[in-house]
Amino acid sequence: MTTHREGIFVDSLWVEKTSLPSDIPHVDEVGSTSAPLASIAFHFGSYCKDYNDDFMLCKDEGRDPRHCLKEGRKVTRCAQDLITRLKQHCEKQWTEHWQCLDVNNQQYWHCRPQEKVFNECAFKNLGIVKIIPETPEGTTPIHLKDKPLFK
Repeated sequence: MTTHREGIFVDSLWVEKTSLPSDIPHVDEVGSTSAPLASIAFHFGSYCKDYNDDFMLCKDEGRDPRHCLKEGRKVTRCAQDLITRLKQHCEKQWTEHWQCLDVNNQQYWHCRPQEKVFNECAFKNLGIVKIIPETPEGTTPIHLKDKPLFK
């Protein structure tokens, strides 16, 4: 007896054989690699906060992952909407930032100049507010500092 399910590989992607229940609405995957997602991580947290909070509260209610599929789909749709809007308004700035992250092992401190330009575009065009958790009260957040590195 095996302890795993075999996958179907299509163009290097793993596709789950088991289909979702019919009451769960279909939603395409975000389809992005880690660098673009890391680049928008804080923006995603702000833009999709309500959907993320609902999803996390749902996960706390029980251990069955099927219980929260609808909430998870809402989070995915929100991420897709954010990516679409970023491509419309800030594609050049976003691309420069995530490509910098990609070649610098996704370490943010290497890419602060590109991040600053990208943030300004996202703040202005999408009305996103970037809040970094656990930033001490009364201090300037790292993304707003003129010289973010200590020398």
